[in-house]
Amino acid sequence: MEKGRIAVPTTGTGGLEGERSGHFGHCDVFTLVDVEQGEIKSVSTLPNQAHVQGGCMVPVNLLAENDVNALIVGGIGMRPLMGFKQVGIDVYYDVTRPQIRPVVEDLIAGKLPVIGDDQVCGGGGGQQ
Repeated sequence: MEKGRIAVPTTGTGGLEGERSGHFGHCDVFTLVDVEQGEIKSVSTLPNQAHVQGGCMVPVNLLAENDVNALIVGGIGMRPLMGFKQVGIDVYYDVTRPQIRPVVEDLIAGKLPVIGDDQVCGGGGGQQ
């Protein structure tokens, strides 16, 4: 990834030293990483909004409104995945690294796959 804004659902206060949340829609914050010329230029956090049953589009719209164009998840349901596709946010998949910095570096280096429709979760707050 040469340029753009990456979002990672994060537990706690977020940041590059944080850990990815197991359930993206119920994360505490999204760590936002701005990339320019293939390098991390800035890092910020965005508080997640209330996620109610069936409210899968809440985080989709929140990230779209904040100019995110890539999301890294360890799991996601089909409904929000379709929402991200509709708003032009690419969703990448990684289950091996819960730490934010190395997974962001992997995405920048082109090492993360786009999540496939066959890798989605059932949703509903289960382990993702």
